[in-house]
Amino acid sequence: MCNYLPAGPMVILYVSRDSRVMRLVFFWDFFFRNCVGSPRFSQLSSPDGTAVESADQAEKGERAGGGAPAPMASPPRMASARSPKIPEFPAGPAGRPVPAVGLGTASFPLVEEDVRAAVLAALELGYRHLDTASLYRSERAVGEAVAEAARRGVVASREEVFVTTKVWCTQCHPELVLPSLRESLQNLQMEYVDLYLVHWPMAVKPSKPHFPMKREDMVPMDLGGVWQAMEECHRLGLAKMIGVSNFTTRKLKELLATANVPPAVNQVELNPSWQQRKLIEFCKDKGIHVTAYSPLGGQFRSKVLPSKVLDGIAKARGKSVAQISLRWIYEQGASMVVKSWKQERLKENTEIFDWELSDEDRLKISQMPQHKMARVTGILCPEGVSSVDITEVDVVEM
Repeated sequence: MCNYLPAGPMVILYVSRDSRVMRLVFFWDFFFRNCVGSPRFSQLSSPDGTAVESADQAEKGERAGGGAPAPMASPPRMASARSPKIPEFPAGPAGRPVPAVGLGTASFPLVEEDVRAAVLAALELGYRHLDTASLYRSERAVGEAVAEAARRGVVASREEVFVTTKVWCTQCHPELVLPSLRESLQNLQMEYVDLYLVHWPMAVKPSKPHFPMKREDMVPMDLGGVWQAMEECHRLGLAKMIGVSNFTTRKLKELLATANVPPAVNQVELNPSWQQRKLIEFCKDKGIHVTAYSPLGGQFRSKVLPSKVLDGIAKARGKSVAQISLRWIYEQGASMVVKSWKQERLKENTEIFDWELSDEDRLKISQMPQHKMARVTGILCPEGVSSVDITEVDVVEM
């Protein structure tokens, strides 16, 4: 039996019918995507950590460490005077600007006051991209923080902030996409979002957003119908741009074959431990901007912060390991969303634009072992049988 909580718990307790013993199943959730990686158990009591590292890592100073210079991609234009520190990348047919660094707001369990405080702190530091989703339950707090920032004069208006939200698997049905966006807009207290994403290329029986989801509740996804509904959201002006998340090249080809409005963005797991070269090149060729989630990796093999390669580069450059990773992503021509509740981390994450990695640095990073963290099995109950083939969603593309 799989028991889930709507807010998405990190630890699910269930009974095995075979062994009749209680077992703990850890769902390493990548909805901390905007965070850096998988959830930290310390966040169950306090989402105070940076989400780019665990609390004990922060105390040990594992972020500290090197940076330096010849980007792989043409550097984007610098942002306008309102946000001089964070450059922007053009995205979509109209080339709408996407800030190179944004704030992720996934936090399980959700503490709305922490989200509001982090968003306000980020906006004061010059952040102008806020990433949320219907699953995260953080939309209301994000909207309230933006409104408060406007009242304080931190931002001139809502138009100054780039807001991304996402439609969850339980809402990935043609008739539910638009209502889901309207609900998100109501939560945000906004008339539109700058970017609306299909969270995963998969569908589950309609219900409130939650995870883990039962395998037997998976249904074939009507990708064409869902995308037509996304295009309607765009046509109505409720979403300035539309895009996808966790889409492989195979799924992108399937979508592009019928789309009238191509996806402007593909938000995927991307960091030195999972470089996705094939996908990056495909998206570049098709004019799809890539945004990185989990820019500092996750748990176990996909960790970035403990990397000896990155640590050596960091020490040589007088930068932190986190900055080396974020700078590498920036040089791929990708934007990124990073979650942190700490002001010093928020500031540090933006201090990556006035220096470059060297060719030697890039070569060392290109030779790092590759490990994928985000897998669809992480959002599904461990038991049960799906009538839908989920292997395609987890295709590994190097």
